[in-house]
Amino acid sequence: MDLKLVGKCAVITGGSRGIGKAIARTLAEEGVSVVISARGQEALDATAKELTNETGSTVTGVVADTGSDDSVRNLIVEAKSILGGIDILVNCAARPGGQNTVPTLAGVTTEEFNDHMNVKVMGYLRCAREVAPIMTEQGWGRIINISGMASRNTGTVVGSMRNVAVTAMTKNLAAELGKHGINATVIHPGMTRTEATESVVAKRAVAEGISEEAVEQKLAQGNLSGTIIDAADIAYVVAMLASPLSIAINGDGIAAGGGVGTAIYY
Repeated sequence: MDLKLVGKCAVITGGSRGIGKAIARTLAEEGVSVVISARGQEALDATAKELTNETGSTVTGVVADTGSDDSVRNLIVEAKSILGGIDILVNCAARPGGQNTVPTLAGVTTEEFNDHMNVKVMGYLRCAREVAPIMTEQGWGRIINISGMASRNTGTVVGSMRNVAVTAMTKNLAAELGKHGINATVIHPGMTRTEATESVVAKRAVAEGISEEAVEQKLAQGNLSGTIIDAADIAYVVAMLASPLSIAINGDGIAAGGGVGTAIYY
């Protein structure tokens, strides 16, 4: 199927590693010119060079901190200058959450809460706010927010709150921008294999006194597919939502955890 993405231009925050990097690779493979952002120049440069060589599309790194109004504003201005326009925004920059130790209620601090909400929730909103006029003027755009299954499950209070907030934001963006040809959607990954997974598995194996293979088998049983979802699997969903063919999906959330839980609606 031709996703009709050739020639499109995308900005991906949190794009130097993990799910963001996988998304950048997949979109670039589809013929999209990409700007990736993160806070570290060295990692950005290495990823941009790697993906450009792999895909044949142009991938450029721009340093940005989504926790800052000025930094996001500069990112979008520079990205537009590099790309000539912005058709797709993928918000993926956030403080690590899913594979780290979850703090108890007593362990949640004001500083931690504010940091998570500022970088992920307000950070996503900052990016959307800056690209909306560009997409509105051209009459088309896609805003895709990477959230997480914590929005639908208990277990991490800050994780759930930040991801629910992203979900609510997405629906509001769709309601306001849909008339301008801009679709906004949110994806909820579950346990996803990234570069960080190997060290997480190794630490759990030592802590539980079992093999790394046994740890992976336990993790794989956390969804109905019986396998650990890979970052590339999330990227394929993003590519579909970024396509002009995704017009039927707007303001909606896509659970992408391999089938988490047994509830009919999740």
